[in-house]
Amino acid sequence: MKGMPEERTVLAAEYIIENGATVRAAAKKFGVSKSTVHKDVSERLAKINPKLFEEVRVVLDKNKQERHLRGGKATKEKYARLR
Repeated sequence: MKGMPEERTVLAAEYIIENGATVRAAAKKFGVSKSTVHKDVSERLAKINPKLFEEVRVVLDKNKQERHLRGGKATKEKYARLR
């Protein structure tokens, strides 16, 4: 998916919306970096498909509000495994 930025952008946006996925999850799914996905859905998508951009923005804003909870949960699980 690396050579087709417009197509990758739309596919990543649809994946994020359908699955409520994070940028990191989308990057892993499409085999690109988090930076690439973030640039795709926050800059390129606004020019390619503004309506889809607004839908992705809602999911990404929700993820941003919840990230401290996911981080705390991951840390808790890490130390539980180490015991």
